[in-house]
Amino acid sequence: MLDCIHDVTDVTKIAERVHQALSTPFNLNGHEVFTSASIGITMSTTAFDRPEDLLRGADIAMYRAKGSGKACHEIFDTDMHTHLVNLLQLENDLRRAVERQEFLLHYQPIVALSTGKIVGFEALIRWQHPEQGLVSPIKFIPIAEETGLIAPIGQWVLREACRQMKSWQDRFPSDSPLCISVNLSSRQFSQPSLIGQIRQTLVETGLTTHSLKLEITESAIMENTESAMDMLLQLKAMGIQLSVDDFGTGYSSLGYLYRFPMDLLKVDRSFISRVDVDGEKLELVRTIITLAWNLGMDVVAEGVETTKQLAQLKALKCEYAQGYLFSKPLNRQEAEKLIAIEHPFKHLSQVLPPSGRGIDTLDSL
Repeated sequence: MLDCIHDVTDVTKIAERVHQALSTPFNLNGHEVFTSASIGITMSTTAFDRPEDLLRGADIAMYRAKGSGKACHEIFDTDMHTHLVNLLQLENDLRRAVERQEFLLHYQPIVALSTGKIVGFEALIRWQHPEQGLVSPIKFIPIAEETGLIAPIGQWVLREACRQMKSWQDRFPSDSPLCISVNLSSRQFSQPSLIGQIRQTLVETGLTTHSLKLEITESAIMENTESAMDMLLQLKAMGIQLSVDDFGTGYSSLGYLYRFPMDLLKVDRSFISRVDVDGEKLELVRTIITLAWNLGMDVVAEGVETTKQLAQLKALKCEYAQGYLFSKPLNRQEAEKLIAIEHPFKHLSQVLPPSGRGIDTLDSL
């Protein structure tokens, strides 16, 4: 916070002095360490009513500086102001959305590749905004995380998903009941009250613990491994199935993966999207599947969109998959029509894997 600033030139000169000061290395225990700074600047003349909005403006400018290549500075401008105003409006709308229950769930089927049978669904939240229509979770989940609204939203998702799955199980009885997969945010996963919330939800909805799968990202688990281990063990003791979501994009070590009591790995779509054309990606997916088998885990491939990708996954003996090749996320009525068909994707189960190890480029790696 700077006093005696007459115009923006005064501020940029100070920012340049900071860059200059950081251009020389630091000596830490005999080691030279180089660093730099991305600087975001907002002027007090900006029309903000609250100090936290002023700080958020500087934060937005800082991230713009990082996106410009780091080691530079950006000044909060009119375009950024428009973005921030829209962001604040979305935050306010999100708070009201919780009160007005404007959320709904869509369901994407998870399919057994050997039979084409649906084994479960992943519950995916959508926001039915009164003016903007369906708002993507990519837009509002980060805001919910930042404001703490993710807690009540996450509770609603868990309860509604369990309630809906119990309803489907009663309506469509089977020797192998469908399961519902629910994503837990890192903030939810760190809440001490999570176990109690899940127990209460299962009692209220009547869903069995074996019909619930909780998907947790690698990063959420690794933020605090000791408390994460305790939480996972409690969930496992309840009979709930545990899944590592977006596997391969986080930073967990194999040593930790061996320790955690997980039942399933979900291979991130960034690997699957190139598995039919990129030998390196194919080999990575093969390694992940082999690792899962050695740890007694099942594997779900996310984001399957083409029959060529499906063929490669079959060649790798991947058990389950989800993606637009099978179905987009569906509303409740659309999902029920799909459940009523015993083997809706039987034709895809007949896709043959490629001969040999897969794409030709693999042998040249």
